[in-house]
Amino acid sequence: MYAYIRGIVKEIDSSYIVVENNGIGYLVYTANPYSFNIDEEYIVYLYQYVREDEISLYGFKTLDEKNLFLKLTSVKGLGCKMALPMIASGSTEGIIDAIERENILYLKKFPKIGDKVARQIILDLKGKLVPKSEVTTSNFDELTEALKSLGYKASDINKIVKLINPNDDIEVQIKESLKLLLK
Repeated sequence: MYAYIRGIVKEIDSSYIVVENNGIGYLVYTANPYSFNIDEEYIVYLYQYVREDEISLYGFKTLDEKNLFLKLTSVKGLGCKMALPMIASGSTEGIIDAIERENILYLKKFPKIGDKVARQIILDLKGKLVPKSEVTTSNFDELTEALKSLGYKASDINKIVKLINPNDDIEVQIKESLKLLLK
């Protein structure tokens, strides 16, 4: 099992990089290959995937990305080829927050992630990605107060807050909330 590789990136493709170390080129699938530069040295954190018909290396710029990838691949029905695009197109904090708040709509925006897999991700990982001291009861106090001031019930607000993207501005969150509340 490999932990990381330090080497010079010699080739970049749409789904992988080739890292040269001691004269050997390692093909490493990465979430964002174009975030690397050719002929620059990097430390790439690795995950070695072994199956009877395949041996692959998956690489990450940070340990946080690697750890999230490992957690995602532990979910039933979610393999490496589905987890890697999630890491590529979402921030680790955004994915973790969506899981903690059960934001199925956020998770379904990723390629090949449907309703069933999104629910499985939440079922398997909620509460396991964030230390207990960091979990807050509500990241949406401002949104909740705004919706209450518009006359909506707390029970209705609590149902839809889970579906709102935490990274959006408060104005966008309010608009999205109102759309959901009017349905």
